[in-house]
Amino acid sequence: MSKIIGIDLGTTYSAVGFIRESKTVILPNGRERIVPSVVGFSPEGQLLVGTPARNQYVLYPENTVRSIKRKMGTSETVSLNPQGTLGSGRAYTPSEISGIILREMKRIAEANLGEEVTHAVITVPAYFSDAARQATKDAGEIAGFTVERIINEPTAAALAYGLDRIQDRQMVAVYDLGGGTFDVSIIELNSGVIEVRASHGNTRLGGDDFDERLMDHLADAFEKEHGIDPRQDRKALARLMRAAEQAKIELSSQPFAQVREEYLLERNGKPLHLQVELSRHEFEDMIRDLLDETLEAFDQSLDDAGLKASDLDRVLFVGGSTRIPLVWELVADHTGLEPQVEINPDEAVALGAGAQAAIIAGEPLDAILVDVTPHTLGIAVAEVHFGRIVPDQYGPIIHRNTTIPASHAKQFFAIYPDQTAIEVEVYQGEKTTASRNTLLGKFLFSGLEPETPGRSPSVTVQFDLDLNGILNVTAVDRGSGKEHRITVKAEHKRMDAAEKTAAAEHIAGLTVIPQPASEDLAALLERARRVLDTRREGLDELQGLVKEIEDAIAESRTDDQAQLTDDLLGLLYDLEDE
Repeated sequence: MSKIIGIDLGTTYSAVGFIRESKTVILPNGRERIVPSVVGFSPEGQLLVGTPARNQYVLYPENTVRSIKRKMGTSETVSLNPQGTLGSGRAYTPSEISGIILREMKRIAEANLGEEVTHAVITVPAYFSDAARQATKDAGEIAGFTVERIINEPTAAALAYGLDRIQDRQMVAVYDLGGGTFDVSIIELNSGVIEVRASHGNTRLGGDDFDERLMDHLADAFEKEHGIDPRQDRKALARLMRAAEQAKIELSSQPFAQVREEYLLERNGKPLHLQVELSRHEFEDMIRDLLDETLEAFDQSLDDAGLKASDLDRVLFVGGSTRIPLVWELVADHTGLEPQVEINPDEAVALGAGAQAAIIAGEPLDAILVDVTPHTLGIAVAEVHFGRIVPDQYGPIIHRNTTIPASHAKQFFAIYPDQTAIEVEVYQGEKTTASRNTLLGKFLFSGLEPETPGRSPSVTVQFDLDLNGILNVTAVDRGSGKEHRITVKAEHKRMDAAEKTAAAEHIAGLTVIPQPASEDLAALLERARRVLDTRREGLDELQGLVKEIEDAIAESRTDDQAQLTDDLLGLLYDLEDE
């Protein structure tokens, strides 16, 4: 078997973890340790991944996609490069976009390890649905991986923290607030055994939501001053989102942030600018209700584990959004414990994934991982109350926070003695009404026979939940012995083998623009593109120089890049001084 790597496929950033000489490390991409989870196409139709894609977002938002992780497990698609050289554009599934990001992680790993890498452990939020987990596995296969394991992010982080750090039994809460998702897991660490006791979370809560609140505040200020809503212009909206993210980061270390966006829009040929001062207090007021939701999930997770906050020994912070001072303050007040960040919050999940990969590969690590399912799984049933049939009831088979892998079965009876078919609808959730939960899949089981003449037929339904959190369902007719077995697919259409192969071949055929040679050059290119975006005249020389640099990067001409960087710096100095 080739080496196995661990990948944190994040909403905002992704990273590769690996065990080297019994120590977990991040495999870097040049000077970058984490790579933006952004994909796009240049105007010439070349594929951009990571920093180059993020840099072009404000210029070509219609050709760039961010935060695709939030769409995993849905039927939504994104269209990229609608007017580029690739023709009329192509609709990409979330699995395909994530596959492009994972292929970049594969390239980074191979560049560091000096050999082909075909096996990976990939992380997902603990509260991810079955459909989203399936979609993540599809993405890995599109990228050319054999996906050895899908592992929950807080569990991976706990594994990274637990290695060689904890010998005595400790009860730990992992508070994972990332760019797009939130999870909290209660985990028992005991001499190399990492056992998840309970998990809870929200796959639609994270730094992106904080950015959106800030963006709306900036847009409202602009509209109040100029009478134009900048959210109606895609480029202006992209610039506002970038400005909001930068302000959020600045407010984590400073009490105030100045937001200046020159030439955001124009009216009758006159440029309209945005200049707003934000205070940390204002920002905290904008997001406090979202952070209160994380504390509610924290309490639910503790309750599911049968514990109180006073039973915790440590709170571990994971995810870039935990750097917000209010997050630290609220969690510390809520638990009475100072959160710990012994490991970089941006890297903990990837490091844990690398450790899990090493365990699977047979490395001599003294660690055993025991995880749970965060959702209850069951089927829709009808119940009889006082002679009345009440449909759409939920019949749980595997309850949330059950240790995985798990195998549970229940017997269900048909409503009528002469009934010959039933439709089995598989749901995920905690509501007592089946349809209020998430439908994972359904199938028709026909040809039923009663086990005893005159009695209603019965079916035994068995749920088998594997280590990846992916569900297999088996239904057996007790009367005839007929069996129906499926791997539950999401309510939307999942990619089959042929579709995954076609997607992998398409992605492999795209021309990728490599990363800039240095972070300095990436920053200069971003400055140049901003000037191109905000000014209308006298920029032919700048446009030509940017094109030369992009060509030099694509052709890996590092010597030319150095000279062109000096030329670009001088030209920007002259233009910005005008």
